Amino acid sequence: MKDAAPRETMECDVVIVGAGPAGLAAAIRLKQVNPGISVVVLEKGAEVGAHILSGAVVDPAGIDTLLPDWRKDAGHPFKTPVSRDLFLTLTEEKASVMPKALLPGILSNRGNYIVSLGLVCRWLAKRAEALGVEIYPGFAVTEVLYNEAGAVTGVATGDMGVKKDGGHGKNYERGMELHSKYVLIGEGARGSLAKQLIAHFKLDAGRSPQKFGIGIKELWEITPAKHEPGLVQHSTGWPLDNNTGGGAFLYHLENNQVAVGLVVHLDYKNPYLSPFEEFQRFKTHPVIRPVFDGAKRVAYGARALTEGGWQSVPKLTFPGGALIGCSAGFMNVPRIKGSHNAVLSGLYAANHIAAALADRRAHDEVNAIEDDWRESAIGKDIYPVRNVKPLLAKYGNRLGTQLGGFDMWCQQLFRFSLFGTLKHGKPDYACLEPAARHKAIAYPKPDGVLTFDRPSSVFLSNTNHAEDQPCHLRVQSMEVQEQSELGDYAGPSTRYCPAGVYEWAGKDGAMRYVINAQNCVHCKTCDIKDPNQNIDWTCPQGGEGPVYSNM
Repeated sequence: MKDAAPRETMECDVVIVGAGPAGLAAAIRLKQVNPGISVVVLEKGAEVGAHILSGAVVDPAGIDTLLPDWRKDAGHPFKTPVSRDLFLTLTEEKASVMPKALLPGILSNRGNYIVSLGLVCRWLAKRAEALGVEIYPGFAVTEVLYNEAGAVTGVATGDMGVKKDGGHGKNYERGMELHSKYVLIGEGARGSLAKQLIAHFKLDAGRSPQKFGIGIKELWEITPAKHEPGLVQHSTGWPLDNNTGGGAFLYHLENNQVAVGLVVHLDYKNPYLSPFEEFQRFKTHPVIRPVFDGAKRVAYGARALTEGGWQSVPKLTFPGGALIGCSAGFMNVPRIKGSHNAVLSGLYAANHIAAALADRRAHDEVNAIEDDWRESAIGKDIYPVRNVKPLLAKYGNRLGTQLGGFDMWCQQLFRFSLFGTLKHGKPDYACLEPAARHKAIAYPKPDGVLTFDRPSSVFLSNTNHAEDQPCHLRVQSMEVQEQSELGDYAGPSTRYCPAGVYEWAGKDGAMRYVINAQNCVHCKTCDIKDPNQNIDWTCPQGGEGPVYSNM
């Protein structure tokens, strides 16, 4: 590789990595507290919102705190308040509605909104820019910068135009260094920088292992006669078995649109399970299928969710910065909501960073961010549901759901749990069992009308990567991959990836691992679920990956 030229540098007070709800909320709050603070937000997607995917039913608590007058803004995206709430338990042929009287109050969606989280981020970006925040989409941050004392002093973006062989293409451009007094990391679930910082500063010491899920979502335009704006429908049970955690959702937005999706907890055991195929099966249920008669699928995407909650949130602060949003993991699992806490985490971090700047501090550890969050609205939201995920993992869906509901009722009525605080068990990758313990699953072929294959789905995600660049999915040892991932686990990466990135090709024992990196939708599932932790997801060139318009 040619000698690298020096990188250009840029100075600011605070650099924020990720233009998601947490990062944009932090940027807005910093400017609200002190307009003189210089704030830069770096976003790896081609535009703000391009890599944002969520259900989403949004609790407005975070936006209410950040922007109390937001309802007066005619351009806000919250057009569809929740009008009806259903919770179904599915068997293969039937569905039963759970009486509302049995559901803990925390699961109610009254006062919430069905909305595209991508549109929310685009709206927040406009509010941030109006306050003077500088937002740069298309810049993938690949490196953390440290000073001699070991404190974080900024970040660097990746080089552009690097070829597969490491040489420089004709459009080669050196990355940029951004030097700041503090850095906030808001990359979302399993962010590559957050992963590095957690390991470097041992931020997860004394915490339970972080837990994750994969959410797969489609957006459909359905016939007006079947559309009920504001309907929120959640379900548990089929197509997942008792030992595979997760659930499905179906949300009716405005303009005859329906968001449908399935969340599969990534602590599942069976290496033959395919979350993508399970989602396609879900749509064929006799109660679900009629919704899509005469409908058209318009969008597809997938994303990891951070599900560990109270027990798994790492230490938030390190010298020179902090983790915010899903980089830390503030999702309320039974509510399937985290964006409100992401906004609040950005806001709270910004308050303390602004105070540190006012005291002329820089590159030190702002301990107040870590000290205060558990007593904040975030802590009060996720503490009462802290045992739901461990109970599901230990006792299975049927009994675990009942025990989780009982525990939430005890928290609601008595502010007390008979279980105390349960720990999570093994990390998700260690939950996968060898193929010899399981039977292969025969999934039906897609019909191209209601159910689909991966290639046609990835096409709808508008995913694009330049092919002549180093692969951003780094396999540390191909020997381990062949002997263990294929030999012991029967190649689960070909099934857990929702984009068809991984293939085992060949015959007669001569198998070759094929990585179709250009298909990657940046869900991070491979980084989480590979049983040997042999795949490392890193950022490709800035601006690449999916381009979600309103997911």
